[in-house]
Amino acid sequence: MSHKIAAQQLQQAPLQAEELSAELESNVALIKQIFGNSSDLVFRRLTAPIGAGLAVAAVYVEGIVNADKINDHILKPLMQPSENEVASPDGGPFALLWNRILTVGGIQEVTQTPQLFSALLSGQTIVLIEGCSRAIAAETSGGDRRSVEEPRSQNVIRGSKEGFTEDIVVNASLLRRRIKSPNLWMETRTIGKVTQTQVSVMYLKGVANDKVVAEIGNRLNKIDTDSILESGYIEEFIQDATFTPFPTIMNTERPDAAAAGILEGQIAILVDGTPFVLLAPVTFFKFFHSSEDYYHRYDIMTFIRIMRYIAFIMSMLMPSLYVAITTFHQEMLPTTLLISLMAQREGVPFPALVEALMMELTFEVLREAGIRMPRAIGSAISVVGALVLGQAAVQAGLVSAGMVIVVSFTAISNFVAPAINIAIAARLLRFVLIFLAGTLGLFGIMAGLLAILIHMAGLRSFGVPYLTPIAPFIAANQKDVFIRVPWWLMIMRPKLLVQQNQKRQGTTAQAAFASRKKKKSDQKQEP
Repeated sequence: MSHKIAAQQLQQAPLQAEELSAELESNVALIKQIFGNSSDLVFRRLTAPIGAGLAVAAVYVEGIVNADKINDHILKPLMQPSENEVASPDGGPFALLWNRILTVGGIQEVTQTPQLFSALLSGQTIVLIEGCSRAIAAETSGGDRRSVEEPRSQNVIRGSKEGFTEDIVVNASLLRRRIKSPNLWMETRTIGKVTQTQVSVMYLKGVANDKVVAEIGNRLNKIDTDSILESGYIEEFIQDATFTPFPTIMNTERPDAAAAGILEGQIAILVDGTPFVLLAPVTFFKFFHSSEDYYHRYDIMTFIRIMRYIAFIMSMLMPSLYVAITTFHQEMLPTTLLISLMAQREGVPFPALVEALMMELTFEVLREAGIRMPRAIGSAISVVGALVLGQAAVQAGLVSAGMVIVVSFTAISNFVAPAINIAIAARLLRFVLIFLAGTLGLFGIMAGLLAILIHMAGLRSFGVPYLTPIAPFIAANQKDVFIRVPWWLMIMRPKLLVQQNQKRQGTTAQAAFASRKKKKSDQKQEP
């Protein structure tokens, strides 16, 4: 089959295999034809002083390669070999270049066109040799990349200031620096017929559940799409439940949070081109745990964790409770408070349901506008817009002052959750509960909450019940759900997430604490 026909087939089916030609110019012409003579495709033809002179071509894509590495480790050695390298050894020129001339670290043999194009678009340099049907792919990826910076979506006061970047190699190295164990295994595959995106699965062998690892691999292998541009694509393809507001896969921008999840038996999914790493399986309560919870004292962080749960409940229920009580259940309020609220609502032309929906939608529009506006004025638009609109609406008699307070406190409570995706779930459910409260009162709210709990009880994250360890109840896991006990008491890893090496640490620290406690008790008993 001619290379012209092969080029047409590769354009229609990029993964179809075709052997390389032994003619250098034929391979160069094929590459140019597939790439459409793209201006960023660089061909460097040269004659290597091997024997009587050997025609060689170096091919790479400008902008995604390290030019210094190409010059120092590929072009210079090819043009200026030492005297003892001029004779071609056994194996021909290919063996000479492979074993003695090219000084770049990572090289691999390429014999088929799909391998060649995949390596070329990954930042590797292809070395083509006249008279040889094999090529050498040298690792020279580079170009302009964002350096490791502080995470912007998950800030902490105490803890690591490093965040994941868009480079999957850098992200994997950040995890390896924290977990220096040969049992940290990494499996990489390419997903996306057009984008050819690298997706890696990292887990701790002997701690992670092998069945979950195999299930994640099977779901990733079944993805058949043209493009993967962000980890959110992967999340939607492999998640257990689609029609639910609750996330069943966690994402994080912090290497320390990802490392902590791996150490507890979770599997990390890294996607090239995004700083957000996926963690699975996950439970509902994991979304309220922050990496900072384990860097401060346990009593302080227990208080803050409980406050997060209360804020989540308030962000979901507070407007609906206000609507239900002021509309149907006024007898539940103290007389003084009821008179004050009714005086505020005097002259308001809308019922409480319409008033609440109107204020909530206004705040959602302001929040979205603040995100999309340029950073210099985005926060100012959100704050000034909320103050001006709220004050003007009260003075105009369109809404009551009490409703403005309720909506404002609800919005603030929504920002307390460490994970933005669980906060978005509360935002969506808030509108449903407001509608139920405005039509059925407290009975509607209770019916809605029961439906939500039943729905959550039926969710799974790669086989793990979503409400673990509350439903099913696991007494051993209660040390790190609503409260956080001291580190020396958390001897075992969470059950269900880990099916193998359950023990996390020894009992030395616990025994030492018991010894100190006994010593103090004995001292108090001495006369």
